[in-house]
Amino acid sequence: MTNTNTGNRNTGNWNTGDRNTGDGNTGDWNTGNRNTGDGNTGNWNTGDRNTGSFNTTAPDFVNFFNKPLSVDVWDKCAKPDWIYRPSTTTWVDECSMTPAEKVENPTFHTCGGYLRTNDMADEWRKAYESATSEDIELTRNLPNFDAEVFKEITGIDLSGPDTPSEYMTITIDGKKYKLTEIE
Repeated sequence: MTNTNTGNRNTGNWNTGDRNTGDGNTGDWNTGNRNTGDGNTGNWNTGDRNTGSFNTTAPDFVNFFNKPLSVDVWDKCAKPDWIYRPSTTTWVDECSMTPAEKVENPTFHTCGGYLRTNDMADEWRKAYESATSEDIELTRNLPNFDAEVFKEITGIDLSGPDTPSEYMTITIDGKKYKLTEIE
C-alpha cells in the first residue's frame, strides 16, 4: 500500500495536516479515521477536540486530570514547555540505524530510515530532567492538576518538593545514581 500523506509525522494513509494517526484525516493531531478539524479522537468528526464519532461542534468542557474543565480556561492557562517534549516516535535516518534495526525494518531503503517507537517513561524522565523549577511550578498550577493522575501517566511524582535541579542523575558503568547536595 502506498502512503499518501501530506504534512508531517502522520501515521496511516491519506492524511492531510500534521501528527495524525489513522486514515483520511484533515487537520492536525487527529486520532481515528476521517476526521476534519483539529485534536479529534474517534471517527467522522468535523469539529475540534471531539472524542467519539460524528460530532460537528467543539465541546465547551473537556476532562483535564479526570475532571471537567472549560476549554477556554485550559487554552488561556500558562503551560510549561517541558510537557510537550516527550515524543512517541523518533525518525531514525538510514545512516544512524544499527544493523539490528535494519533487519527489523526492511523497508528502510525505500524511506531512507524508519520511525522508532520511544519508551514513554524514558521520554517523560528526559523531559523532566530538562525542566526548570519554574516549569515544575507551572505544571503543578495547571487547572485541575492531580499529582496521582500525572504520575500514573508520566511516572513522575510531583506531589513532593523535588524539582529537577534536586533530582539529577549520573550513569556509571551502566547504573544510574541520584545526586544530592552535601551541606
